[in-house]
Amino acid sequence: MGLANWQRLGLAYENAGSAQRSMARGMAALLAGAAAIAILTPPASAQQAAQPAGDQQQADPAKKTEEAKPAEATLLDKILVLSRTGETAIQSLASASHVDREQLDRRMATTPNEMLLGVPGVTVQADARRVSSSINIRGLQDFGRVAVIIDGARQDFQRSDHGTQSTFYVDPELIKSVDVIRGPVANTYGSGAIGGVVFFDTKDAEDFLKPEESWASALTGRYESNGKGWTTSATGAYRFNENWDVLGNIVYRDYDDYKNGGGDTVAGTGFDVLSGLLKTTIRPTENSELKLGWVGSSDGWTETSSGVPANDVDLRSNTFTARYNITDDARSWLDLHINASYNKTNLDLTSLVAQNRFDPETGLPVVLPAGSTSTFDVGTTGIDIWNTSRFQTAGVAHELTYGGDWVGDNVETGGTAGGDSFYTPSGKRNVSGAYIQDKLTWEWLEVITGLRYDSYSLKDSDNETSGDRLSPRITVGVSPFESASLSGLQFYGTYAEGYRSPSLTETLISGNHPAGVSFPFLPNPNLRPETGKTVEFGVNFKQNDIFEAGDALRLKAAYFNNNVDDYIDGVVLSAFDPTSGCPFGPGIPICFQYQNFAKAKINGFELESVYDAGWGYAGLSASVIHGHTISYKGVRADLASIPSSQVTAQLGLRFLEDKLTVGGEVQYNGKPKGNSVAKDYTLVNAFASYQATDNLKVDFRADNLFDVKYTNPLNGSTTAVLYEPGITLKLAATMRFGG
Repeated sequence: MGLANWQRLGLAYENAGSAQRSMARGMAALLAGAAAIAILTPPASAQQAAQPAGDQQQADPAKKTEEAKPAEATLLDKILVLSRTGETAIQSLASASHVDREQLDRRMATTPNEMLLGVPGVTVQADARRVSSSINIRGLQDFGRVAVIIDGARQDFQRSDHGTQSTFYVDPELIKSVDVIRGPVANTYGSGAIGGVVFFDTKDAEDFLKPEESWASALTGRYESNGKGWTTSATGAYRFNENWDVLGNIVYRDYDDYKNGGGDTVAGTGFDVLSGLLKTTIRPTENSELKLGWVGSSDGWTETSSGVPANDVDLRSNTFTARYNITDDARSWLDLHINASYNKTNLDLTSLVAQNRFDPETGLPVVLPAGSTSTFDVGTTGIDIWNTSRFQTAGVAHELTYGGDWVGDNVETGGTAGGDSFYTPSGKRNVSGAYIQDKLTWEWLEVITGLRYDSYSLKDSDNETSGDRLSPRITVGVSPFESASLSGLQFYGTYAEGYRSPSLTETLISGNHPAGVSFPFLPNPNLRPETGKTVEFGVNFKQNDIFEAGDALRLKAAYFNNNVDDYIDGVVLSAFDPTSGCPFGPGIPICFQYQNFAKAKINGFELESVYDAGWGYAGLSASVIHGHTISYKGVRADLASIPSSQVTAQLGLRFLEDKLTVGGEVQYNGKPKGNSVAKDYTLVNAFASYQATDNLKVDFRADNLFDVKYTNPLNGSTTAVLYEPGITLKLAATMRFGG
């Protein structure tokens, strides 16, 4: 019986919620945005605006020209920022997806959940604290199983809580694209990603400026009906010369509590957040580039307990990145990338009322006075270096990629005795790795072989543990057909392994449950790392000029089977079992501990397809996932982190020389097996985007058009059912100037 099952019994305190902050911060954000534009904008007359930033995808002018053709404009044809060999999603012999700025604009995303709508195998979990999100890929989630990366910086913040455990914070308005690679084939992108990798790439000046412009600025205002939310975004960019540019973006959001599909207000779902981005790109030579960036946010909300405000929450997140690369076509052995990053997240809880709690050390009842504080400070430092050498031997083309990476987490928690921070242990963890991968191409055959070495060390003042492992990968792809109609058909098969070290919390959590009822958490310094072993079979298909000149069809589909050996999950132990190590004490006679299971078995099917004819497009994606755990005694149990099976259809039509786009989305969600909270449900969304003039763009969107009352099945482990927003209407206008 895992933690999720205990939580369903209500043996815990509630966490949800948020309350409004004052409008003063909103005015400050607007003034700061205006100031940013003023600073970055020299006196000049307004020029005609460029198309939205998402329409300019690549720095290489030749690639821009090529992608301007309708047949090369689908999402699956966009080069993955995440790719280490410059592949597009349709070229990748893996389950990879790309979301570009055009789609992000169309979705008018407020949260990461909306950014990733319809990406197969990917689900975003967020409780009432909507600005904090946790990503689930193929049923794997939390504690680094999915590597979430912003501009090369790992996001490793974690706080022991009900519902989501590992969360990240980023405003969708700052993002220009999102790349996803599913499964442990992503292990060249860092240790631990046995579920996959999600890479958020922030906006660049070159994506915002037209080629002939030296400056540009834009101001966006948006209103949402559900929660009566306002979003204001100000962007400014300046090009000093052809080798140096800078971009700044500031965003302020202020939202009240939303109503669910039943018309009931969901307490604690309001929030206000101030976010910013500053990024500069310097090109020291013709073949090199340096990007320096900062992404930050200041969030605030109120957590409730039984509908009553309990804690005031303030969160500050800052990410600093430096990315340098040298690529020289004249020297095929040189494609060097060096990334360095630091991410610091500080979360402070201040109790608003006196709360009846249990002392974390004795388990005896105590009163936590109003004004008590708990602090969660997590700092993550990362270094990532790799190079790709390209050469030929006996007619076989090689792309040899080799590199190494290191990530260090430093967790410091504190506060008043009985505070929540006690249950998120302080400590340090270092994870490092090195790898080599060779992609061989010969006519109709592609073979990828790789080997990664991982090691980790983890310690606090009393415990220390470490481990290491080699993880292989082999992929074989064949394109057996030469006829025009089937030449774009490719089959592939993969076997890949990944290695995830235990987190600080899983290993070192201790103390007594703080509220509801008292029982101990037991540390487990003997936890073994998880090893993901995935077999995947897939197909890629691309064809142009099918029904008319310039149209395009792209399709990716895959079946996967993932066995995670030594899977880690929470279990409830009985104090009446003398072998459990669970002592009798105050409260009920049980204990909670993270333990290894023999394995978790997860399998499923994914589909992603798009047809684009210039005058319109249609897309269909689907994912079906099943999973369970098996104990060392052979006992089988449903895996609580399995998300809904989904089918998402998208349709868009373009009019008025592509100035007007209208369309909609329909998504069916099927109840996961063994989830007592979830139900089947279908969502319908509609959207319209109109480039009224060169300087004015208007966007409209209606989410959950039929006001369906539903809950995310992943929130089934929380103490109370959390219903998602009902019908939400969004209206936005963007003014842009440049010269």
